[in-house]
Amino acid sequence: MNSHLLLRLCCKTPNRSYFRAFSSTRQPLIAAKSSFFSHNRWAKYPDHSNNSGEILSLQHIKSVEQHFDGFQESKILTPSQLVKLYAQLSKSHLTILVVLTAMSGVALSPFPATLPTLLSTAIGTALCSASAMTLNQLQEVPFDAQMPRTRMRPLVRRAISPLHAAGFALATGIGGPVLLWTTLNPTTAVLGAANIALYAGLYTWIKRKSILNTWVGAVVGAIPPLMGWTACGGQLFPSADNPIQLFLPPFLSLTSVSTDLINNPLAPVAFTMLLFSWQFPHFNSLSHLVRSSYAQAGYWMLSSLSPSRNSLVALRHAVLLVPVCSVLFPLSGLTTWTFALTTLVPNAVCVRAAWKFWRDRGEKNARVLFRHSLWYLPVILALMMVHKQNMEWTEWIRPKESETEGVAAPDR
Repeated sequence: MNSHLLLRLCCKTPNRSYFRAFSSTRQPLIAAKSSFFSHNRWAKYPDHSNNSGEILSLQHIKSVEQHFDGFQESKILTPSQLVKLYAQLSKSHLTILVVLTAMSGVALSPFPATLPTLLSTAIGTALCSASAMTLNQLQEVPFDAQMPRTRMRPLVRRAISPLHAAGFALATGIGGPVLLWTTLNPTTAVLGAANIALYAGLYTWIKRKSILNTWVGAVVGAIPPLMGWTACGGQLFPSADNPIQLFLPPFLSLTSVSTDLINNPLAPVAFTMLLFSWQFPHFNSLSHLVRSSYAQAGYWMLSSLSPSRNSLVALRHAVLLVPVCSVLFPLSGLTTWTFALTTLVPNAVCVRAAWKFWRDRGEKNARVLFRHSLWYLPVILALMMVHKQNMEWTEWIRPKESETEGVAAPDR
């Protein structure tokens, strides 16, 4: 009986050199000495002795056998499995949103954007985001394991080793800024590297220290559109050659200002304010739904410590989005003043949902506000494209009058 158990134990252990079994029923069970187990845990039979090792008791065999029941042999990952794990480490849905916001900066830039510029911006931003997300998960494995929402992440369930994940984070963290530097410009590369440092460094650390983590995270989310703006040559700060310009409504403007090449420093401010303020209705409503999990994991979240202030902050920034869209964007020259009118409807919907969430702080209203925040940002970005300054969509349907003037009618 003892020989049978020991043979089973040898087959289950990761390294079979830990034990040596002799199949003879007349000889005692001998276990070779190993540094894997402490020496004082071996038990001797009083009536047996052997110079080659110490005798293993049946009770200890069973305990060690149970210890290794949870272990399994590591499997070689196929390419498709690797891609899936890398997507999970990168939080693919969030990375896609980051890339889309960066591309909005490219799309709204008044400077021409070539296909290489578009591809470099998208790939470089995706690599920077993937590195930041992976580094964040590497640091939060013990905390993610305590929350139902995150306990199935790759590192928590040990689908990939920490060393492998760290290599992926290092490769993407170097490749992203290098690609942005060599194909675009140093400013865009520095913004990408700063986003990695802020998210994987300050934001991850401060989540367990202060409720200011939400504001730091909002800054991280506001950087990608600035990367798209600078990728095409836009400037972030005013200068003597590039002062701040104000584009008033047509009925207030005395002179018409050419907007062919707008490099207005007010434009990146508008981008920053839009993405910064949008994240509070979006994240505060989500954090309210999972506030108990955050508290269990030890995160300092406003939704856990003060639900009333959490909903108030969400309402405050939902209201702030109204002047950002209806005043700041057209005033910067990024969009026409018609954009100020068309965005009133989506802003009114979100403000109403945020007000209901603040009034009773119920989970139903928090879920409604979160769902509204999901469609709000794509709708606003789409409206910005429709009402982009100097973008005449009717020209795509019919040619300009100037192009048709002077063209002689065909002889009949």
